[in-house]
Amino acid sequence: MAKSILSDMDGVIYRGKALVDGAKDFILRLVETRTPFLFLTNNSEQTPIDLLRKLEGMGIEGLGEQNFYTSAMATAAFLKSQKPGGSAYIIGGNGLASELYKAGFSLTEHDPDYVVVGKTTSFNYDMMKKALRLIGKGAKFIATNPDVVDPTESGLEPAAGSILASIEVASGKKPYVVGKPNALMMMIARKQLGSHSSETVMIGDRMDTDIVAGLEAGMTTCLVLSGVSTLETLEKFPYRPNHVFNNVGEIDPLAI
Repeated sequence: MAKSILSDMDGVIYRGKALVDGAKDFILRLVETRTPFLFLTNNSEQTPIDLLRKLEGMGIEGLGEQNFYTSAMATAAFLKSQKPGGSAYIIGGNGLASELYKAGFSLTEHDPDYVVVGKTTSFNYDMMKKALRLIGKGAKFIATNPDVVDPTESGLEPAAGSILASIEVASGKKPYVVGKPNALMMMIARKQLGSHSSETVMIGDRMDTDIVAGLEAGMTTCLVLSGVSTLETLEKFPYRPNHVFNNVGEIDPLAI
């Protein structure tokens, strides 16, 4: 019986608009072996339907919205559990705004309970200034994820962590990060699959988010070398994944 699979997307399934080698075959194996799986992403810009359509555009069929879980979804669930009906000023994409709306949050620039930051290509100085002033007035500083860069087909590009760094330096305050490497996101996803930690595998391309989150959640971890981490950077960390693969095409869900 295959273990349940949690898999990162950026750098694991695709890089930008291009599928990673072996990704389509890997997904077909998951479906054919009836392996319970969930694709996770720290990218808070996109909704599950966006991710589904993206994979369909790459030739991946047979999936549904229920196969995806984003850091925006985890952030909205966390904030709803902390302050139902609260308010937030967000720096992020439509995916983050959508999930907070669905969680019952109002989005405002006037005395919000939270300043919530995720990845967005529209980040500017005015946004940084607003976040700084609102945090200074008492708004809690929340981050969807700490990834400094994201892999694309043309190379690395700045991600949420790069935006967070500017606000953190200006405000002198560190955010509470909901997504990976916080094991909270792993636990929520695992519960959705109805599996125990010992029966769950986390696949990712980042030692500092995917692998450490899976490790701290008690899961089997698989590092793929198709994204950010390399064999050289792997040696810099005090912990190791259970398995290392060149890409997900090498992973047999029945054998890990």
